[in-house]
Amino acid sequence: MAKGIIARKMGMTQVFDENGKIIPVTILRAGPCTVTALRKEDKEKYSATQLGFEEVREKLLTKPELGHLKKSNLPPFRILREFRDTGLELEVGQEVKADIFAAGDTVKVSGISKGKGFQGVIKRHGFHGGRATHGSHFHRAPGSLGATSTPSRVFKGKKLPGHAGSRAVTVRNLKIVRVDAEKNIILVNGPVPGPRTSLIKIEAAGK
Repeated sequence: MAKGIIARKMGMTQVFDENGKIIPVTILRAGPCTVTALRKEDKEKYSATQLGFEEVREKLLTKPELGHLKKSNLPPFRILREFRDTGLELEVGQEVKADIFAAGDTVKVSGISKGKGFQGVIKRHGFHGGRATHGSHFHRAPGSLGATSTPSRVFKGKKLPGHAGSRAVTVRNLKIVRVDAEKNIILVNGPVPGPRTSLIKIEAAGK
């Protein structure tokens, strides 16, 4: 599989390097994950490894999910995610832990960004808005939409108010600062998308 693991974002803190310099880091509780399925080129038309994360009670899963896991004599997992293959050999039931990464590795992390609800164009798209003085009556509105009797509609894709955040975001080229294999903790230099406890995928950079 492409070197990767499923994690939970636990928050941010700071650590010091050997020169005493402060490094802002995000704490990720990575794994342990279990290989739940292997996708093969000859059958599924692509190669990937499916990982399961966080064991739960059986009643919390649907019957198809349970059947999929019981077929391989595996416990029920809350989360199932696939990682595209690059040739690393793994077997169903094998455990994947945080120590697949090491300090100094460069990774990309993917998650769902924080939801911000319904927002206007200034917060959502960075519009400047109108002047605040002299009775302009134009402050935070989007302004003219540009359509008259021809074509008598608003073109698709126009920047307007709407739901902001809660989007799939991938941040590339983040450096791993520290790995605690016993506690399944990975410290990544810099911010990671999503609120605390949100689900994160960590993959080797460039994959």
